[in-house]
Amino acid sequence: MANFEPKIVGFLCNWCTYAGADLAGTSRIQYPPNIRPIRVMCSGSVDSVYILRALLEGADGVFIGGCHPGDCHYVSGNYKERRRITVLKSILKSLGLDDGRVWIRWVSASEGKRYADSISEMTSHLKRLGPNPVSKYWSL
Repeated sequence: MANFEPKIVGFLCNWCTYAGADLAGTSRIQYPPNIRPIRVMCSGSVDSVYILRALLEGADGVFIGGCHPGDCHYVSGNYKERRRITVLKSILKSLGLDDGRVWIRWVSASEGKRYADSISEMTSHLKRLGPNPVSKYWSL
């Protein structure tokens, strides 16, 4: 456990959070390299099945990054994702999994520092939680 480095799957909105991650990189803002980013057109396109599959396949956490509420390029995609994550977290709790393994954050294209801070905070949180207990039973 002392050498545990969490694996985070990140679903990043193309228009805001992915651009914020790019800004963090070009600005040379340091953050842990634990995230595996996946660019999606909108956070609202991230289905709960994708999140569950990532957890079952061995991810220790899932990060969803989207535009700030009211700024979605697809009008209401981030609102839909927020509702979806609320339901998913209650399902995770009923399954006995810590709902802190799934995070949703609003990061705009100009917030590279906010993105880096979010990833750093999530990595620290997952280190405290330890490895995903489900992945050892279900990973393919």
